[in-house]
Amino acid sequence: MSKPDYTIEQSAHAQGYLRVAGVDEVGRGPLAGPVTAAAVVLDPDHIPDGLNDSKKLTAKKRQALLEQLLDHADVSVAHASVAEIDEHNILRASHIAMIRALEGLKNPPDLALIDGNLIPKGLGLPARSVIKGDALSLSIAAASIAAKIRRDQVMWDLAQQFPGYGWESNAGYPTQAHRDALRNLGVTPHHRRSFKPVHNILYQE
Repeated sequence: MSKPDYTIEQSAHAQGYLRVAGVDEVGRGPLAGPVTAAAVVLDPDHIPDGLNDSKKLTAKKRQALLEQLLDHADVSVAHASVAEIDEHNILRASHIAMIRALEGLKNPPDLALIDGNLIPKGLGLPARSVIKGDALSLSIAAASIAAKIRRDQVMWDLAQQFPGYGWESNAGYPTQAHRDALRNLGVTPHHRRSFKPVHNILYQE
């Protein structure tokens, strides 16, 4: 399996885009919690070794990489709330989180590399979509790490307030234990009411 590299960013630099931000989101599939996005502008002279798609790394490795990124890169993480997910839809909410993450960078980027095949509406800066970007671009891989760690922390915190759903380990994804708890314990304020398994419990006959 090939690992992400800096080719896309270098090509953008050659075209005059000096600050290139990788953008990724995590948390589209869960039944509970926010959707979280991160934007990262790497320092070409201080790119941590071992950057990869967050799903291919251990929690310990992700944490070590994030600490290096926070030392040398411009990192911003943002969320879209459960209310925003239910109001818009999960895709639009994930794009809202991406825009917020980009707006949170210390300095505005010249170009955003967006993981996936769609560019968020209203982005307000040049952008390119990169399908499977977290496997191709080091900047997007870095964003995937920052987003996952931050969202996992949010879900761990929520798990302390709402025990029994297993959010500290399933991060709100629809595991069997989470589905069982939803039926047995009910729907919390942090559940996405527009998602079918939650909606069905709320409005069952």
